[in-house]
Amino acid sequence: ASPTLNLADPAVFRDLSKPMGAQDPAQADLVRQTYEQFDDPDIPRFHYGSHYSTMGFVLYYLLRLEPFTSHHKALQSGRFDHADRLFHSLGQTYHSCTHSSSDVKELVPELFCLPDVLLNRNGLSLGTRQDGQAVDDVRLPPWASDAVDFVAKHRAALECDHVSERLHQWVDLIFGAKQQGQAAQEAHNVFFYLTYEGAVDLESVADPAEREALSTQIACFGQTPMQLFAAPHPPRRPPLPFLRPVHWGAPGVRPFARVPLGVLTAQSRRQHAGPEPQGGSLAIAALCLAGDLAEQRRLVVLDARSAVHSFR
Repeated sequence: ASPTLNLADPAVFRDLSKPMGAQDPAQADLVRQTYEQFDDPDIPRFHYGSHYSTMGFVLYYLLRLEPFTSHHKALQSGRFDHADRLFHSLGQTYHSCTHSSSDVKELVPELFCLPDVLLNRNGLSLGTRQDGQAVDDVRLPPWASDAVDFVAKHRAALECDHVSERLHQWVDLIFGAKQQGQAAQEAHNVFFYLTYEGAVDLESVADPAEREALSTQIACFGQTPMQLFAAPHPPRRPPLPFLRPVHWGAPGVRPFARVPLGVLTAQSRRQHAGPEPQGGSLAIAALCLAGDLAEQRRLVVLDARSAVHSFR
């Protein structure tokens, strides 16, 4: 692994158009074969019998913080899981998630904002792995000097141009057009049928034992979010860089000019973005030009109510 993190290198990022279980070509071929060879009259085909988001996976990442420590122990009959199955190394976790059809978990938001999830500040006795390594603080990649540095760089990676330009592809997998159906099959993104909303009507299951078993599986072994988008999600529009300030007023957002709306052309008003100005005029506190290209050029205005308006 590299001692530095180059966010300008596409090779350092996962492929956001593919689920974790299909990042590696050989693993993608394996889950494809699993799907094609599965044959059961009662259970629909799937690529993964596990899921990317379960109660256990959340507790896996957040083990070192309460109340998740207590929840983890409750899930494991009052003790910590075996040391070899605990969150020990970011590198090993990523390798497991990309080379196993039973471990395809996504990340939790805390890994982008909370360094404490990586530190054993509470001095938990997490055991010793079979290779002799004691489980303590999470082992970081070589490009991170400490947990704070990791989270800062991880957050920068999430917000960089490469991810911003491709994040809609991940949205399609989790919430959108590639979550279910033919598109999900082609994207190697089909999970066990009980993880999907509305897959089974529990009220219609007469056998109490069967109903309890289904409820437990749905609660503990993963739930796919409600599908929010039927069409492919559009990519994020690139930001319009500010070229130069035309006027920036004094602090306090006091207007330096008031423009009657009648002065604005009909075309400009149709292309206006922002709240409707009050009183028949726009009280301007600050304005600047934005956009590199002439066809993108906009006049951005801050009014006395701290509302932002833009006009072509």
